[in-house]
Amino acid sequence: MSAQKPVRIDIVSDVVCPWCFIGKRRLEKALALQPDIPVELRWRPYFLNDWIPREGISRADYLTKKFGSVDRYKGIAQRVADAARAEGLTYAIDKISRQPNTTDAHRLIRWAGGIGKAAEMKQKLMDLYFTEGADLTDTAVLIKAASDVGLEAERVREALASNEDVAAVEGEAQSAKDAGIQGVPMFIFDGKFAVSGAQAPEYLAQAIGRAAQDGNAQSDAAE
Repeated sequence: MSAQKPVRIDIVSDVVCPWCFIGKRRLEKALALQPDIPVELRWRPYFLNDWIPREGISRADYLTKKFGSVDRYKGIAQRVADAARAEGLTYAIDKISRQPNTTDAHRLIRWAGGIGKAAEMKQKLMDLYFTEGADLTDTAVLIKAASDVGLEAERVREALASNEDVAAVEGEAQSAKDAGIQGVPMFIFDGKFAVSGAQAPEYLAQAIGRAAQDGNAQSDAAE
């Protein structure tokens, strides 16, 4: 019998999506529930707010435009913050003062993938945004984050100042929307079936098991 083929999981998400922040942690817990199943994670870009300019806007302006007012969002945010806390995460609602365009954040994740650190870069950026309230349109913040996960700072500085991979990130994000993805996170298993939303670890673990079983059945049939 051939070796077990890794389950490919494409995670379509955005770094400023609070449920993506929670969903990543729940996926990690799901993987821990299936320690014998090899997986290959692919982090895919998505723009939750593709109308925001590259320089970003104030958080207050963003909340007013999207929810009607800052106060109207507070009730929603508290429920999300409570869900994050249950996963051991901190969503510091009042620390966020700037709503970024996430093109550059997705570029960093793409580049970090080249050294096997895409997940680490993703987590770093989300921690900066949700927990520390950092401005992800600030080049210095992005360069420091990239350096912290092992990318070369000067190379990142040069790349951010250019249009390197902007078209690739934008094209991939648009492809997700063209495929009908309207909400994130979205977990796609071996390109065959998808789970939408920050589902419970147990539910995601079941999906991983199903994908592994389907993959092994196909491998056995091909032999």
